[in-house]
Amino acid sequence: MNTTAAAHSTEAAPGRIVLLTTSHRVAPGLLSWPAWRALHGADRVLCADGAHPQLPYLREAGVTVDEAAPTAEDLVAACAGGRTVVVVATGEGEPALTDGLARLAGSGRVSMPELELLPASYDLPGARLLDLVQVMDRIRAECPWSSRQTHQGLAKYAIEEAYELVESIEAGDRGELREELGDVLLQVVFHARIAEEDAEEPFSVDDVAGGIVTKLIHRHPHVFGDESATTPEEVKEHWLRTKAVEKRRASVTDGIPLGQPALALAAKLASRARTAGLAVPLPRGEGIGYTLLSLAAEAESRGTDPEAALRAAARTYRDAIRRTEGV
Repeated sequence: MNTTAAAHSTEAAPGRIVLLTTSHRVAPGLLSWPAWRALHGADRVLCADGAHPQLPYLREAGVTVDEAAPTAEDLVAACAGGRTVVVVATGEGEPALTDGLARLAGSGRVSMPELELLPASYDLPGARLLDLVQVMDRIRAECPWSSRQTHQGLAKYAIEEAYELVESIEAGDRGELREELGDVLLQVVFHARIAEEDAEEPFSVDDVAGGIVTKLIHRHPHVFGDESATTPEEVKEHWLRTKAVEKRRASVTDGIPLGQPALALAAKLASRARTAGLAVPLPRGEGIGYTLLSLAAEAESRGTDPEAALRAAARTYRDAIRRTEGV
């Protein structure tokens, strides 16, 4: 090929457009190796957002970034001659630009450059929890209702949401289950955000998460330590043993909330006694309370949750009432 033909071939080469996306949930500058290679190898790097959090780190690494928002036509022209142009996408992902490139490609009027979408950083599992924390921070600061809430005032909502979660589980509704899990999670994050403002003993959602991580690791020595457990019963023994050491409780009944529903309370007491190997006879007395206590203990010994069993029966009763009413 002669020099003139080679020059013509170079000019005709359509080049390459790389749309570089990053996650705001990952610290700026922590990019993948393919992303850094593309940035350093590009003929030009563009970014429409002069305040993009990645820009200081790119420039520190020796990457020249032009603050520009080219149209699709401008970008295709910039790639002429086989050049590579990297576009550092803004948080919205540059929809106007990508739509314009799609229209150009569909028109058949121009020779399109090679198009590549290159994720430079990825969300780790659980990354959306960071969004929840940020949203809660803003709501706490700016919402007239949320900014005045206290632990005491929100307590009833935690109970309500927990019951709604149980109802969605028992109904087998996956969509409702996902929503109710979110509502329960909101209560945790809300209380943790309020706790940050305590003058004497503040703590944050990170302290809450750190505490439960430490607890889970300590109570699962068969996973994170040298002990072994091959059955659910052995796992439960590990859990109860380590919990007893942590809490330094004098009685197996310590830590059982007496304010929970009565059937659940009775079953929990029976479970603790049985697990501890205590042969404690049920108290005898007259009245429906003692009868219910006996039934709850019997259900627990059979592996049945008396609360769930009674709710199921109550729903059947409700349906019968509605049929009688013609509803």
